Amino acid sequence: MPAQSSSLQQSALSGLGLAAGLFGLVALGALGGFALAIGEVQALWVALSVIAGIAILVDFRIGAMLLVLLLPIADTTFFPHALLGVTGLNPLNLLMAATLLSYVLRGRLLVASAGALLPKPLIWLFVVPIVIGGLLGAPHADHIAPWFYENQVIHFYDASGYLRDMLFKPMFIVVIAVLIGAAAARAQRPERFIIPIALSVWLIALIEIGFVLASGVRFGLLAASNAREFFDALGMHANDLGRLFALAYALLLFTWWETKSVGLKSFLFVSMGLLAFALLLTFSRGAFMGFLLVNALFLAWKFNAKTLGLAVLGLAMSLLVLPNYVFERVLLGFGAGGSADAVSAGRIDGIWMPLMSEVFRSPLWGNGLGFVMWSTPMQTEVMLPVTHPHNAFLESYLDVGAIGLALIVCYYISVWRGFRALGSNAYLSPELRGFFQGGAAALLCFAITGFAGGSLRPDSEFVYLWMAIGMMYGVMARRPAG
Repeated sequence: MPAQSSSLQQSALSGLGLAAGLFGLVALGALGGFALAIGEVQALWVALSVIAGIAILVDFRIGAMLLVLLLPIADTTFFPHALLGVTGLNPLNLLMAATLLSYVLRGRLLVASAGALLPKPLIWLFVVPIVIGGLLGAPHADHIAPWFYENQVIHFYDASGYLRDMLFKPMFIVVIAVLIGAAAARAQRPERFIIPIALSVWLIALIEIGFVLASGVRFGLLAASNAREFFDALGMHANDLGRLFALAYALLLFTWWETKSVGLKSFLFVSMGLLAFALLLTFSRGAFMGFLLVNALFLAWKFNAKTLGLAVLGLAMSLLVLPNYVFERVLLGFGAGGSADAVSAGRIDGIWMPLMSEVFRSPLWGNGLGFVMWSTPMQTEVMLPVTHPHNAFLESYLDVGAIGLALIVCYYISVWRGFRALGSNAYLSPELRGFFQGGAAALLCFAITGFAGGSLRPDSEFVYLWMAIGMMYGVMARRPAG
C-alpha cells in the first residue's frame, strides 16, 4: 500500500507539473502572437520554441536531440540571443528549460541512475571550484579595466551580470551535457546520438564556409596574422572555431573507423572532409596542432598496415594540394630572426610575462573567474587587452588557485579513465566504442592545445567534448547496479 500511495502521489505531481508546463506553453504562445506584431523572425523562433516545447513534454529525449543540434551554433550571430528583448530568453535556453522540466516531471531525478548522471567528481571536483571562483570574482565586476566596456568586449556592468555571463551561462553547457547523458541512458540504442552530433558539425561548418564565401575574401588573406579577428563578426574567434572542429573531428574519426555500417561510414567520411576544410579556413595554428595530434593518436592506437598507408597517403596529398600560405601560417615565427615570442604570436611578452607578477597574489584559491581583466598589468596597460591569458592552466591557476586547478585536473583525469574504459568495453556497439575512443583523443587534444589558449572551464569551443562527457555518463548509467 505505501508503494502504491507513493506511485499515486508521483503520478499526481507529474500531472500537475504537466498542466503547469502546458499553461506555460500557452502563455509563451500568447507572447509569440505579440512577437508576430513586432517582428516576423522573432515570431518564427517563438513559434518553433513552442512547438518544440510541446514535443519535449511528451519525450525529453527530443529536447536532448535538439540541444545537440543547436549547441555548437548557439554563440554565432545567426542564432538569436534574446527574444522579445529579454536577455537570456533564447531558443537554446528555452529548449534546455523544457527538456529539464520534462525530465524532472517524470520523476527521473529519483531513479538509481541519477548517481551516474550526476557523479560526485563532476560536482565536487569541477562545479564547486568554479562556483567558488565566480563568487570570489563577482565583487570585482566594477574593477574590470574600462577598455573592455568601451569596446563592448563584455556585456555586463555589475555583479549580477558578471555571474550571468561568467558563471551561469558556461554552466549551462554542463547542464545540457547531463541532459544528453540522461537521454542516452533512456535510449534503446544510444549510438543513434552520433547522427545528430555529426549533423551539428554540418550546421556549424556550413555556416562558417558560407560566411567566408559571402565575404568574398580570398582564402590566402585569412592566413595573415592580422586576420585573426575575421570570424568575430560570426560571433566566434578563429582559434575558437578551429578547436571546436578539431574536437569534433576526433569523435567522428574514431567512430568512422570502428563502425561496420557502410552507410554510417560513408556519411562520417564525407562529414570529416567537410569538417577538415572548415578547420583549414580558420588558419588556427592551435587547431592545426590539434588536428595533427588527433591523427597521430589514431595512427598510434590503430597502428597497422592499413592505417599507416592512410597516413602516408594523407600526408602526400596534403603536401601536394595545400597552398604555400598554409605552411607559411604554420611556420610563423620560425624563420630567420624569429623568436619564441613571435612563435607564440606575442603571448610570451604581451601576456604571460606581465602576469608573472600576479602568480603569488592569491595562490591557493585564486582571484575569481576572469581575473586577468582586473589584474594590475591590465589596469596599468603593460599587457595586451585580453579576456583570458591564452593558457588554460594559467587561467585556472589565477582564477581558482592551485587548489581549484588541482581539483579540475583531477576531474579531467576521471573523464579520461571513463573514456578509456568505455572505449575498450566489448559489450558496447562498435560505434560507441569508437566514439569514446575519439572522446579520449579529444580530451588529450583539449589538454595539449590548452597551453596556448582555451579554458579548462566549459566553453563554446569545447561543446563536443562535453557532449562526449554527457554520453559517457549516460552509457555508464545504463549498466546494472551491483
